[in-house]
Amino acid sequence: QVQLVESGGGSVQAGGSLRLSCAAASRLIAESHCMAWFRQAPGKEREGAASIDTGGATYYADSVKGRFTIFRDNAKNTLDLQMNSLKPEDTAMYYCAARARCWGPFLKSSQYNSWGQGTQVTVSS
Repeated sequence: QVQLVESGGGSVQAGGSLRLSCAAASRLIAESHCMAWFRQAPGKEREGAASIDTGGATYYADSVKGRFTIFRDNAKNTLDLQMNSLKPEDTAMYYCAARARCWGPFLKSSQYNSWGQGTQVTVSS
């Protein structure tokens, strides 16, 4: 397991933007591990929003495709999630997750063994 710490959550009006960051314990981990952003709204199951594999390919849930962008910021040693055109239904706790190397879309929570504590995102209408 690796240590992950999320930041950047907050409250925003619909149509606004937020950028989440996930700090990893080591630069090697941030660059080569398979990583993802999940979210969980009250009363709902945790769902994968976006993932990035070892080769840098990115994958998105249909609900966020075209609005969210996942990327590694190597200068800061973080995994970031840029969220644009936010909607009230994006309101949730957002979690960063990591696992060993992978290739392809990994958007199931059972596929990850390292998790951050989460950061809250609230979008008002």
